[in-house]
Amino acid sequence: MEKVAIQVSNVSKLYKLYDKPMDRLKESLGFTKEKKYKEHYALRNLSFEVNQGECVGIIGTNGSGKSTILKIITGVLNPTEGQIVVNGRISALLELGAGFNMEYTGIENIYLNGTMMGFSREEIDTRIDDILAFADIGDFVHQPVKTYSSGMFVRLAFAVAINIDPEILIVDEALSVGDVFFQVKCYHKFEEFKKMGKTILFVSHDLGSISKYCDRVVLLNKGEKMAEGKPKRIVDLYKQILVNKDGDVIEQGTQSDLAQISEEFEETLWKANLELNPQLLDYGEKQAEIIDFALIDDQGEINSGIVKGTDFKIRMKVQFNRDTQDPIFAFTIKDTQGTEITGTNTMYENISCGPVKAGEEKTVTFTQKMNLQGKAYLLSLGCVGFSNNKFTVYHRLYDVCNIDVISDKNTVGYYDMDSDVEIQ
Repeated sequence: MEKVAIQVSNVSKLYKLYDKPMDRLKESLGFTKEKKYKEHYALRNLSFEVNQGECVGIIGTNGSGKSTILKIITGVLNPTEGQIVVNGRISALLELGAGFNMEYTGIENIYLNGTMMGFSREEIDTRIDDILAFADIGDFVHQPVKTYSSGMFVRLAFAVAINIDPEILIVDEALSVGDVFFQVKCYHKFEEFKKMGKTILFVSHDLGSISKYCDRVVLLNKGEKMAEGKPKRIVDLYKQILVNKDGDVIEQGTQSDLAQISEEFEETLWKANLELNPQLLDYGEKQAEIIDFALIDDQGEINSGIVKGTDFKIRMKVQFNRDTQDPIFAFTIKDTQGTEITGTNTMYENISCGPVKAGEEKTVTFTQKMNLQGKAYLLSLGCVGFSNNKFTVYHRLYDVCNIDVISDKNTVGYYDMDSDVEIQ
């Protein structure tokens, strides 16, 4: 009979959301019996088990409760209801370096973290050489960590967490730290843990890694367990959720997808079906104004989740407030660090709009194949042109919404060259 390493039984996590801090204070002091909060369940009645020596993945869309359950298992959070039983010593790769003292040197932080994990100084002494070799930051280990680059910081934090010989390893998107060579080292260590029969609980948006490493996968959706089973079946189900999360897939072939979308969402704006960035940068002279936009997946649905290798559309509707000569429409895709990855505009594509009268609207659609690696990106939109031979920004929306690229195969760098491989 297999021994259980982690048992999650009917776990729920409820957050009380208050409109004003004063409402929270009044309730805590007993000044009001009126309910001043909204209830939000990050997790609801979640149950699953991880057996010793098993690698179990957890996947789900943003906000599905993945990180919340990991924090409850590791003791960072307490459940509102339910019970967690853990049999074995845990090393958690969640918020790397969270326990570091910025004034201490790297060496001092290794001993500090090891002690916090329950190791004696003698036990840490036996592991210190492996930690230093894995981190590979040279003499910087004798300097205060506040002087480290972000790359050195996460390398040391990862090295400490993964070289203490835990019985249970919990990983939350941590295998993508550092440069590509360090990532290779991290994955080799991960494979080594699997061969040693360690228990692993693994959360990632990288469906390729989930499929490759996991024996079983749990799919979460809006705080509840939707399914559990073999990786291929659960990953396929997850992809269906991403492309079909707002209802039935729109049938293709009967009419243009623009007409389909216009009919389905005629009472709402297209952008109402996307999660918008509240901190977007909106500027321009408003000679023309971007009044609506959409990301459209290969099923013809408005969807921020785009499956790698499929065709998708970026669409925007622009209203012109003044007569305009040959406006230029553009989009840019950036990574979460702000680096511009790709983009184009109608001028680059040799497409001319011609003159537009005040009061007219134009709908522009860019269609392309998604070859970016599986991760989160940010979309920016723009309408510009030349007024009296002077370049003018009519309207720009920077970082207006996210694009989540869903991939079961990532290669090196930003995009996939889609190589055909032949071995003779």
